[in-house]
Amino acid sequence: MRDFRREIAERVLVADGAMGTQLYARGIFINRCFDELNVSQPALVAEIHRSYAQAGAEVIETNTFGANRMRLEPYGFTGRVAEFNRAGVKVAREAAPDAFIAGAIGPLGVRVEPLGKVSFAEARACFREQIEALVEAGVDLLLFETFGDAHELREALAAAREVTTQPIVAQMTIDDDGRALDGTAPAEIARRLEAWGADVVGLNCSVGPVTMLEALEAMGRATRLPLAAQPNAGKPRNVDGRNLYLVSPEYMADYARQFIAAGAKLVGGCCGTTPEHIKWIRNYVRSTAPGKRRVQVAAAPAADTVARPSLPLAERSALGQKLAAREFIALVEILPPRGSDPSKELSSAALLHRQGVDAINIPDGPRASARMSNQALAVMMQAKVGVETVLHYCCRDRNVISMQSDLLGAAALGLRNVILITGDPPKLGNYPDATAVFDVDAIGLTNLVHNLNQGLDLGGNAVGSQTGFVIGVGANPGAPNAAEELARLEWKIEAGADFIVTQPVFDLALLDRMLEAIARYRVPVIAGVWPLASLRQAEFMENELRVAVPAALRERMRAASAGDAAKREGLAIAKEMIAALRERREHGVAGVQISVLGRNEAAVELIAAARGAAAPAERAQQA
Repeated sequence: MRDFRREIAERVLVADGAMGTQLYARGIFINRCFDELNVSQPALVAEIHRSYAQAGAEVIETNTFGANRMRLEPYGFTGRVAEFNRAGVKVAREAAPDAFIAGAIGPLGVRVEPLGKVSFAEARACFREQIEALVEAGVDLLLFETFGDAHELREALAAAREVTTQPIVAQMTIDDDGRALDGTAPAEIARRLEAWGADVVGLNCSVGPVTMLEALEAMGRATRLPLAAQPNAGKPRNVDGRNLYLVSPEYMADYARQFIAAGAKLVGGCCGTTPEHIKWIRNYVRSTAPGKRRVQVAAAPAADTVARPSLPLAERSALGQKLAAREFIALVEILPPRGSDPSKELSSAALLHRQGVDAINIPDGPRASARMSNQALAVMMQAKVGVETVLHYCCRDRNVISMQSDLLGAAALGLRNVILITGDPPKLGNYPDATAVFDVDAIGLTNLVHNLNQGLDLGGNAVGSQTGFVIGVGANPGAPNAAEELARLEWKIEAGADFIVTQPVFDLALLDRMLEAIARYRVPVIAGVWPLASLRQAEFMENELRVAVPAALRERMRAASAGDAAKREGLAIAKEMIAALRERREHGVAGVQISVLGRNEAAVELIAAARGAAAPAERAQQA
């Protein structure tokens, strides 16, 4: 019986190439479930396996890259995980009886914590289900590939080691900068994968041979384990509407030679590679014997992934200091302008600053509208007015790499307070056909910012310095699905939230319910206050923003008719809310966020109410 560990220690093994692009080339549409083809079209899958074996591949990967419960769910195949994996092993074994059969396992296709909703335990269980089926079907080894998140791959390897002692090849994928998609450096990838129980560590997919070689050399300096390299056949180029991989077999074979010199003992290909590419690689491997590595393993830097304690809340910003001291906070929301002239907004901020507002809260593209960058407006307000700002930051428009860059830049510019939100989808705004990103939601973003506060990037790697953000998150006490809203709020708190800002509060019973549910966390809550201007606005709140407005308040707005009378009644209701909120300080209410849509005179009166004092106009009237 052949022994994979022994053979890879003694010589270079050649793996196969792409499965997905080969299926596509044979007329299988990309919206099909490729793993299901092991059952419905096994002869087609076998044909591809056989072509790679005939080209000289000694390691054949099963067609099971996406055969896990979460990737199969969109196709309605969650109950067929074991069936597809067992069939994949059977097809590969019959097509290439003399090869090592590697059970191919890809990522789950969803984000896991800390950036996603799937817990580590759920991810591990999902991987375990697939691995058990592959092992029971008789694979010779397990091959994990195309992982961009080290946390996810860690759970996959842990699941494997719970199930089997078979050899494990673990491969991550990198970007053009030579780092994993979560920011992890190649050397750190190698060290982590070795510590997590892999027998062979390496890289596959994403980039062509050049970038992969540089990263593989860095990995070789960090581990003594055999390395694996399975690059794409270059980057895809659009030719007459088709994405084609144009790297030649000769070019791939030349880089296989360099991979081997860097320590690779398993070489093959990924997207775009064909049996012809593998044939050229195999011909080179046959003509040479592996030499000794040209690199020496270096010790790991001591502080590569060491988290620093977050700065004390009171040291991060003036707002943080007030929250830590349990002062009653007054924030006022000012929208960025639609154009490039912020003079009106700066003037409003200056007025409110003189009235004693604690900070100006600046939304980020509210209702999916295109406005001036709120980060730019925040920097100008702090520099020209001297008032502290709270920056809304949403997930809609940026991927996680861009988010990290933005936030590091914001910290360098002196912005210290953020409210992290998922964001409204583009269809609600004035550009409904715009593309949303939503790489993560507010929970994942909170984890990301908490990481930065500890001096780590999203991959858990040291970034050289730590940020000092005061992290706020949103909540809606009157959300239609109250249980889900409270569960998400608890996840945000556990992810690192320092304070909570609610949607406008009109129903105090709903707020009390939320305060009671999160009381054990002792996280300060800043309640939203919105002085209604009309009955129509109250109905908009109730029906379109899903903010509960009790019937009694709607009736008061109806009785006030419209115009100035309605605005006065709405302002009176807002003052009543602030008074009631101040009475809830012992229950966690730490202040109010006032939204007035440019009505500065109303904001001045409500700031005074938050301070427990009369506004200038009221004092004059009383006199």
